[in-house]
Amino acid sequence: QVQLVESGGGLVQAGGSLRLSCVVVGRTFNNYYGAWFRQAPGKEREFVAAINWSGSVTDTSDSVKGRFTISRDYAKNTVYLQMNSLKPEDTAVYTCAADRVPEVLTTVQSYHHWGQGTQVTVSS
Repeated sequence: QVQLVESGGGLVQAGGSLRLSCVVVGRTFNNYYGAWFRQAPGKEREFVAAINWSGSVTDTSDSVKGRFTISRDYAKNTVYLQMNSLKPEDTAVYTCAADRVPEVLTTVQSYHHWGQGTQVTVSS
């Protein structure tokens, strides 16, 4: 069983930064793709960013491109989401996901392991 634990969410003013962390507990994260999704109140869960097992391939949604960066640290068994220039519309619950070989990097259905989520609130 792959257990994912997120941290790093909180309240920040517009223009500020946060770094989210997703730690895999119980086994190595090194053979898994990692991804971040977010869900705002009243909206569907949407793709934010993904990274492959080697870190050589990343993808980010158009809405955060140039502001958010996904990365991973093998020694710490962790995937990060660095979020800069935050906007009020980035307010959402951010959830980490993982899968060995996701069929499509950007779809919820491609990931079989999920964390509990961490709240990010951006004030104007």
